[in-house]
Amino acid sequence: MEKTQTLGRRRGSRQVDLIHGPIFRNLLIFAIPIFISNLFQQLYNAADTMIVGNVLGDMSLAAVGACGSIYELLVGFGLGIGNGLAIVTARAYGAEDAGKVKKTVAGSIVIGLAASAVITVVGLLFLYPLLEALDTPPEIIDEAYSYIRPIAQYVVVMFVYNLCAALLRAVGNSLMPLVFLIFSSCLNVALDYWFVAGLAMGVRGAALATVLSQAVSVVLCIFYILKCARHLVPGREHFSIEKGLYREMVTQGLSMGLMSSIVSAGSVILQYGINGLGTLVIAGHTAARKLFTFTDMPVIAMATACSTFVSQNRGADQPDRIRKGMRQIWLFGLGTAIVMTVLMWLCAGILVQLISGSSEAVVLENGARYLRWTAPFYSVLGVLLSTRYALQSLGQKVLPLISSGIELVGKILFMLFFIPQFGYNAVILCEPVIWCFMCAQLLWSYWGDPYIKGSKAGRT
Repeated sequence: MEKTQTLGRRRGSRQVDLIHGPIFRNLLIFAIPIFISNLFQQLYNAADTMIVGNVLGDMSLAAVGACGSIYELLVGFGLGIGNGLAIVTARAYGAEDAGKVKKTVAGSIVIGLAASAVITVVGLLFLYPLLEALDTPPEIIDEAYSYIRPIAQYVVVMFVYNLCAALLRAVGNSLMPLVFLIFSSCLNVALDYWFVAGLAMGVRGAALATVLSQAVSVVLCIFYILKCARHLVPGREHFSIEKGLYREMVTQGLSMGLMSSIVSAGSVILQYGINGLGTLVIAGHTAARKLFTFTDMPVIAMATACSTFVSQNRGADQPDRIRKGMRQIWLFGLGTAIVMTVLMWLCAGILVQLISGSSEAVVLENGARYLRWTAPFYSVLGVLLSTRYALQSLGQKVLPLISSGIELVGKILFMLFFIPQFGYNAVILCEPVIWCFMCAQLLWSYWGDPYIKGSKAGRT
């Protein structure tokens, strides 16, 4: 009873109760700060793109874009591990086990720092060879390397911030990570312009501005947790290793990390096909992808909220509530697709020109076409992301990885057979077509999950 009251008192004004009350309203309240956080997070990347494109030109913009998939591969694995670790914390919170919550935080710190060190070493050893293997144009390869190297050196900064934010979200607090991120995002824009335009540091300055700004977020998050979220602060005794718990955390973290890295590996392979289409095509695709990361944020935010929702309700043993919530989340994805389709058909060209700073027809036309063709498939993407996160939160570790394998194989096939024949149109259609196959597999896995089906075996 004591541990129930201890965690119950934490559900205050900054924490949304996802276990009780109206589902969609609480999900929406919880998802809105995540959406705004994602918006400001993307300002890091958009500021790089806009300032690099407008100050340094199309060649430098292409250099940043040529290593974008490597950036996702490096950072995505670490972020995936952090989100996977936080799932275990959310389940302990849903079960109102205060001691286990602190043990999961302690384990997350140990596992996360070790993973970050490995990512950094591997990244620094293989960055330049990977850029060469991806057929990066010779005129931009050195500039691309100067951008991605600082990201690899300081990947631990990005990991620690994401872990702090994920742990706060795991206990229902999605507001405070937003507050810290808004401040550091504004700082990033200022530092981007100062480093790139004022100090003439080139694209390397844009990368350093991103890292330094995110470091500020880390300091603010840690200070807040120590002062106001003591229920997440482990003591020395919580760092003692429990094999069963650590096994659960490592497998859950690696599952999400591998899922993210397999997806990113597919993007690296796809980038190889894009790089062969020329520098201006790379620039247009880079601008379109940056805009895509803004426009798909509603479904990403709801999927992130879904992860915490399912994790907490799995801990509280409420399968009916999970099933009802998932249906509402899928409908939200359909509504997002309708809105974004209308927006892209009206404004895609203007938006590409704004973010790229280019006047080249190839850049503007390809970027706008990418956005218009992709927008209707946001409904599929919404179902895909939320269902995959739900399976992870239910404790499934292998089935979500199958969807990532489908994406990897699909991108290899497009790179080998379709892009050489159909050019950039094949690049545009690659992901939407693959999403449909992934979505079918994930829905089949979700409805076949023993817990969702309501069997006694699934509730043990």
